[in-house]
Amino acid sequence: MADAILDGRVADRTRMTPQRQLAEELKISVQTVSRAYEELSRRNLLSGEAGRGTFVKRPQADRGPPFTLERVPDLIDLSILKPVCEELHMERMGAALSRLAAGVPLRVVHAFRPESATSRYRAAALTWLKKCGVETSPYNVCLTNGATPALAVALLTVAPPGSLVATEVFGHHSLKPLASYMGIGIVGLDVDDEGLVPDGLERACVDGKLRALFMQPTVINPVSTMLSEDRRRRVAAIVEKYDLLVIENDPLGPLISDRPPPFFAHAPTRTFYVTSLTKIVMPGLRIGYLVAPQRFVATATNRHLVTNWMATPLLEELATGWIEDGTALSLVDWQRQALRSRHRIFQSKLGKVPHSTHPQSLHAWIPTPEGFTDAGFAAHARSLGVAVATASSFLANDRLPYSAIRVSLGSVSEEALGLGLDTIASVLQAPPEAPLPA
Repeated sequence: MADAILDGRVADRTRMTPQRQLAEELKISVQTVSRAYEELSRRNLLSGEAGRGTFVKRPQADRGPPFTLERVPDLIDLSILKPVCEELHMERMGAALSRLAAGVPLRVVHAFRPESATSRYRAAALTWLKKCGVETSPYNVCLTNGATPALAVALLTVAPPGSLVATEVFGHHSLKPLASYMGIGIVGLDVDDEGLVPDGLERACVDGKLRALFMQPTVINPVSTMLSEDRRRRVAAIVEKYDLLVIENDPLGPLISDRPPPFFAHAPTRTFYVTSLTKIVMPGLRIGYLVAPQRFVATATNRHLVTNWMATPLLEELATGWIEDGTALSLVDWQRQALRSRHRIFQSKLGKVPHSTHPQSLHAWIPTPEGFTDAGFAAHARSLGVAVATASSFLANDRLPYSAIRVSLGSVSEEALGLGLDTIASVLQAPPEAPLPA
């Protein structure tokens, strides 16, 4: 019952069956049912109301974001996932803005409605999507202010209130709160060293309640795994068999040089594909692309209109110009080289510690030693001047399989990264000590 309440199969404010009636239905004693109800009440999952009965009380408290919300002086912030950004990016942005200032396009000033599918911006989007391995029509592309609005539009399109969506047990940190606001239940699926386990997905499909799958198969997931092409085919067969829709979050796109084709290539009529330029070109370039299956184009477009209306024209102009003149792809190549250096630093400091990462990942995932909770580890590191993200922030279920932290490799300078990793290494080597009695 606790699992059913926490993952949304039993909705908030559902009136519970009277204890005697449930005992008769389950053919167990009233005392057993009573103890179960008492335990659920102790866990704050049920609430009794005099004269009305007992009702489900689903926890409403939001988890905070995995990253530090404000910049703190002298804090080495390895909690927020950012690409490496140096003076080169300032120079590129300055030059682009100077060119625009010399002749601002009317579209940037006067735009008040989304452009048609024949616009120059959509043509650039198609060029970028091809770099990601996605071939589609301009009519299937929605331009958004980054990946997060695109993911929200996709979720609004595939999952009505009351439905269930599956995702990796360690998934996108904003998915669970977003789903809760929309009245959608989330089911966390098992992952291993390669990523999503197909058999776990099939088990979740058997009762027929699952509506969609939200997946991050290419390195961006917290555990930094990359699903093989064989597994992508197996997952595609399962979503076909059980008539699921899929949201594929792929913000690293062409950055990952050894990637298999995106999941979209295996199930284009079922997959909403999302990518953006924010995490691989420049943090402030918040432009994303949502590719919707043909039968959902109108629905997705309507959802985008009522939630975002349109992407910001100035950013569309910047992104399009950089895609057209090659700047965007050159910055991706630069990012790949910069990350190679960051990974060398990581390997020199923490390479012998159990971890998972990818040579072109923006982060590393480190299970914490026995005796540490992820929150306890993060608090200890924070007291020493280093911020990290906790595994709990990415948890799709309410039961943590194991404790871990995520460490961003691109959010600070190389010097600060080295110092931060030294601090993490010292915490890993010194398990917490229980406080002495007062």
